[in-house]
Amino acid sequence: MKMLPSSALDSHVIHNWIQTTQQPNNTKSTNNFFNPTLSRLHGYPRKESYSLEWEIGAKFKFTDVVEAIDNFNEAYCIGKGSFGVVYKAELPSDQVLAVKRLRFSDESDIQEINVRSFLNEIKMLMEVRHRNIVKLHGSCSKKGVMYLLYDYVERGSLRDVLYSVLGGMMFDWAMRVKVIHGVAHALSYLHNDCSSPIVHRDISINNVLLDGEFEPKLSDFGTAKLLTFDASNWTAVVGSYGYIAPELAYMARFTDKCDVYSFGVVAMEVMMGMHPGELLSNLSSMASSSGGNDVFLKDVLDQRLPLPTGQLAEHVVFIVKIALACTQMDPTTRPSMLLISQEMSTRKKGYLSEPFGTITIKNLLEVSRSGEFLK
Repeated sequence: MKMLPSSALDSHVIHNWIQTTQQPNNTKSTNNFFNPTLSRLHGYPRKESYSLEWEIGAKFKFTDVVEAIDNFNEAYCIGKGSFGVVYKAELPSDQVLAVKRLRFSDESDIQEINVRSFLNEIKMLMEVRHRNIVKLHGSCSKKGVMYLLYDYVERGSLRDVLYSVLGGMMFDWAMRVKVIHGVAHALSYLHNDCSSPIVHRDISINNVLLDGEFEPKLSDFGTAKLLTFDASNWTAVVGSYGYIAPELAYMARFTDKCDVYSFGVVAMEVMMGMHPGELLSNLSSMASSSGGNDVFLKDVLDQRLPLPTGQLAEHVVFIVKIALACTQMDPTTRPSMLLISQEMSTRKKGYLSEPFGTITIKNLLEVSRSGEFLK
């Protein structure tokens, strides 16, 4: 089948979307995907594969978005991922959006995994409302091209901030604690407060965005999956290298405890200022050591920052305990995100009972495995 040129294909899709988005703001969005009935309602042949989701009460149309990024000019590109390209659109109303465009070169049918990824993302994010989860305003799909419109998040990814030149100067301990708390609350919401439990499946520092106040926003649900309460979920291994739970890598069995493991890796990375892979791989030997080669927490933390003091020091120690508990090899021994979120919300502010410089990873590991840190 002959492919349309990229520009022609985009223009065709844009034309279709413009017609459907120029309607009253109180128009209800549809939950139908690739629905031929919807296509006919908007004047398209029955064979056309088309779908539209749009936020009720939205104060912008897709024409505004297209004009803001000069018809997907590369100058407005702010990132590229495994499933698409992201553009920054500054609208006349001063609203700023991130436009994610998914386009496929094979017109013979969009690959099943990509369709599933897109539909998962749409179905979930149009329902999700949480301060620590990026907001989705609208979406459109047509054979060959898919679009998602999110709130733009100013500071970019957690990776961008953590590993930037200013990371050690601006991203202090209080901000890092705030970020970890926010991610924990977002995951607890996904796992426990949605109509069906949502497992993200790709928690990493690339998929946590930070706004101007360093408030975290969990993003990129392209590989997320809705779980039923009573089902075991066997699926292809997905996720970011270095954050994948061991049981998923070797057994392809995915549960919410895989998210817990990934959260633990992210929490530890934020505290260390580097990926904790080497530390995590040595935990078994640390636990069995008889002393003499103890690793001190002060030597593991991000060396770009001065050591935390006072109540902030206690918060940092608590997060490290949480991270160590989350990254246990046996998923059944990991705490739930609900418990973690509750502990972070209700925990009383306190001070360490021992000098910060004497705390060892081995000691924290023993406490985290015993569950005493939750008491």
